[in-house]
Amino acid sequence: MEDVLAVYARPYDPARPVVCMDEKPYQLLADARAPLPVRPGHDARRDSEYIRCGTSSIFVWVEPLRGWRRVQALSQRTRTDWAGQVKQLLTVDYPDAETVVLVMDNLNTHNIASLYEAFEPQEAFTLAQRLEIHYTPKHGSWLNIAEIELSALTRQCLDRRISDLDILNTELSAWQNATNTDQRQVNWQFTTHDARIKLRHLYPKN
Repeated sequence: MEDVLAVYARPYDPARPVVCMDEKPYQLLADARAPLPVRPGHDARRDSEYIRCGTSSIFVWVEPLRGWRRVQALSQRTRTDWAGQVKQLLTVDYPDAETVVLVMDNLNTHNIASLYEAFEPQEAFTLAQRLEIHYTPKHGSWLNIAEIELSALTRQCLDRRISDLDILNTELSAWQNATNTDQRQVNWQFTTHDARIKLRHLYPKN
């Protein structure tokens, strides 16, 4: 916990940007019956029955101090999917950064080994050398700013049924572009000092 909080306390450095990532499963659903639109005196109506159209995984990348996000849904979440997302982060999103400081949860696909599974050893090594990874604690996912962004994304963009992966990515792209245009930064307030006072029960007793 203190390791992640120390990362969040660093000043903004474009050469070493702090980026948080998280992912969530998303079920693609279609209406079994066409919904009834709004009309005078009546709300819109949607049948509770739905049709399952498969699943996907939504990846969210956030640089809190810059106010930047990238969101993309893939049909699955394998090691090579995560590795491909990391390659895009390093070569497209941050090609000029010396190192990307990456904060994420310790999922079994979120590690350097995934890069070696997806790419030739030299390319995997080159990508890995530009990463500084910090994992959130096992029961401390609330420390991941990307999880907070996922919650906002779910409320603002995923409050209805979406049946197709392409449509989902169109909606995610619209949310991403609108949010990035606003450059809404994340003002993280919880510090190591706060943790040592408010969460003192987590620390070893002398």
